[in-house]
Amino acid sequence: MIPRYARPEMVAIWEPESRYGIWLEIETLAMEAMAEFGTIPKSAAEAYRAKGKFDVARIDEIEREVKHDVIAFLTSVAEHVGPESRFAHQGMTSSDVLDTCLAVQLVRASDLLIAGCERVMAALKKRAFEHKLTPTIGRSHGIHAEPTTFGLKLAGHYAEFARNLERLHMARFEIATCAISGAVGTFAQIDPRVEAYVAEKLGLVVEPVSTQVIPRDRHAAFFAALGVVAAGIERLATEVRHLQRTEVLEAEEFFEPGQKGSSAMPHKRNPVLTENLCGLARLVRSAVTPAMENVALWHERDISHSSVERGIGPDATIHLDFALHRMAGVIERLVVYPENMARNLALLGGLHNSQRVMLALTQAGVSREDAYRLVQRNAMAVWQSPPPRAETALIDRLKADADVTAKLDAKALEACFTDAHHFARVDDIFKRVFGPA
Repeated sequence: MIPRYARPEMVAIWEPESRYGIWLEIETLAMEAMAEFGTIPKSAAEAYRAKGKFDVARIDEIEREVKHDVIAFLTSVAEHVGPESRFAHQGMTSSDVLDTCLAVQLVRASDLLIAGCERVMAALKKRAFEHKLTPTIGRSHGIHAEPTTFGLKLAGHYAEFARNLERLHMARFEIATCAISGAVGTFAQIDPRVEAYVAEKLGLVVEPVSTQVIPRDRHAAFFAALGVVAAGIERLATEVRHLQRTEVLEAEEFFEPGQKGSSAMPHKRNPVLTENLCGLARLVRSAVTPAMENVALWHERDISHSSVERGIGPDATIHLDFALHRMAGVIERLVVYPENMARNLALLGGLHNSQRVMLALTQAGVSREDAYRLVQRNAMAVWQSPPPRAETALIDRLKADADVTAKLDAKALEACFTDAHHFARVDDIFKRVFGPA
């Protein structure tokens, strides 16, 4: 993670002060539970709550000697609390603190990611309705296919991000587990009620079986969900990049006053934000495979997962959080050129209506194979003619083709070239995506 691609709200979750603050709260809550259930003196829990504090630099200093971060933390806190600190961490193991803390951090990160996803959806919905009936050419394989609307393009991405929002909620739900179960998860030295108490206070649920660690299938699912969200960002960013190409120029990123596109060429307006988003999406997805590989640990635990999570936890959440808000900003300020969409729609002289003509011929009694052949031979002649092609190029050729006019008169052919036909179901699709108006 580098500051260039980070928002302070998400970074704060992963700062040492935040992490140690969560550790302190876990230890304090556990002591309060133990005091309530009679395992330790109530005065010890009260002292830990009143005097408990830590010093990051001091923790680092102690860790350099003891080579153990949780012991270094407990020692630092004990220096502030005094003799009552001997009751801290009773029956607990390091992973009880580390894994429960990580759950809290990932839940907090999830809340920010959910908010970012909702912002993207709000932007997509607003722009989709703005361009609900703005005609544009649809493309398959990058080649002109049939007309769609720019609003439908955006509605499709909205539907994807709606699914991504569900994935983030599910990821949050699955990761929000607490483990305070001792050395190998048997509660041999600690009352299970302590775990339940800490979980409730932290807004978590208890992990049914924590061997010493929370099972890493939960974390794998969490980072996999982040990877899918990142892929959705890249798909949308890639669409914007293609639409901004000079030869297309149907939409482009907002170009700030005073912005410069190139150090060499003053005319350049580059899709730098969406290119950046494609790169960030790759970084987020790079966390998925290591998270999957963390699932298989030795016996009750090893620490092969630890170094991985110290990296991918902050990096993936910080990058995705930044990417979601950057993506929302791109859509909110996206510059759309309906006139260029109309120009491109007319670029191939009506070829986008070829299927309608073919179907009309089949309805008139021509076999599908012959109908395809009749339309294709006229369409290929238009395709191979030099631009600019007249908007009526295909229908003019069809009207001059005796084999075609033997089955379809001029009026029937003209009915095939009404673009409004392509948009007759737009309202139905919008209701599917956004619900009734």
